[in-house]
Amino acid sequence: MDLSRRHDGDIRALTGASRAAALDVLVEGLRAADPLVRDDGAYATAVRWIPVLERAERQCLGDRMAAYFTDPAVQARTFAPLVLARIVAAGDWLEAWWSPFAEWYPAETDLRGHDAELGWLHAAAHGADLLAALARHPGQDPSRLADLAVARLLAPTGHLFDAQEDDRLAYALAQILSHPDLGAEEATAWLVPVEKAFRTGEPGPVPPWVSNTMRTLRMVYLLADRGLRTRNTDEPAHEVNHREAVLEAVAATLAVVAPYTG
Repeated sequence: MDLSRRHDGDIRALTGASRAAALDVLVEGLRAADPLVRDDGAYATAVRWIPVLERAERQCLGDRMAAYFTDPAVQARTFAPLVLARIVAAGDWLEAWWSPFAEWYPAETDLRGHDAELGWLHAAAHGADLLAALARHPGQDPSRLADLAVARLLAPTGHLFDAQEDDRLAYALAQILSHPDLGAEEATAWLVPVEKAFRTGEPGPVPPWVSNTMRTLRMVYLLADRGLRTRNTDEPAHEVNHREAVLEAVAATLAVVAPYTG
C-alpha cells in the first residue's frame, strides 16, 4: 500500500469506498517502520479520527489492532495498545480484544523505549496506557487489570526501564485502584505475588525486573499518598480507594527489598 497517498484530513469528508480505503491506509501506517509515517502521520491521524468514527468502524479498527499483537514487526505490536486505548476512551471495548492483549503484554521481550531508527516503541508504557483507559471504562474487572500490570512487572527481562515506563505503569495501577468496584481485599491482593517474588532475591546485583518493579511501586505510593489526577484535564486530584490500606501494603512490600524504609 502506498502510504504516501494517505488521507490525513477530516475523515468525515469521505464516504463509501474512499473512506474505507483511507482507514486501510491508516491501519497500514500504524505498523510502518518509519516513525514519521507511524507517529507523526498515522497515529496523530488516528487520535483525531477515532472519536468521530462510526462505532462499527472503531470496532473494526480495534479488531485490526488486536491482530497486531502477534505481528512480527515490534512497532505494530507496541502501537496496538496505544490505539486501543484511544478507542476505549471513545467509549468502545470488545471482550474479544482482551486475550490478545493479555497474552502479548507480559510476554513481549522488546521493551526498548526508543530506537534510533524505529522511533518510539515503548511496549511497557503503551500497554499501561491501555490498562489505565480500561480502568476508566465501565464494566471492567479491576483485579484482572491489576494482575496483568503485575505480570508485566514480574516477567523476567534484562531491560531496565529508562523512559518513564515505571511512571506510566504506576499511573495505570493508580487508576485501577480508583475503580469504584474495587473491594478492600482486592486493593492490596495484587501485591501478594510481588512480595513473593521479592523474597526470592539473592545477594548480588539487582535484576532489572526487580528495579523496574521497585520504582513502579514507589510511584504508586506517591500517587496514592498525594492523589491521582486524570491526564490532560483540569480535574482535581482524587484519592485511590482504601488509601490507607494501599499505602501500608505498598510500603510493606517495598520493605522486603528496602528494609531501611521501615
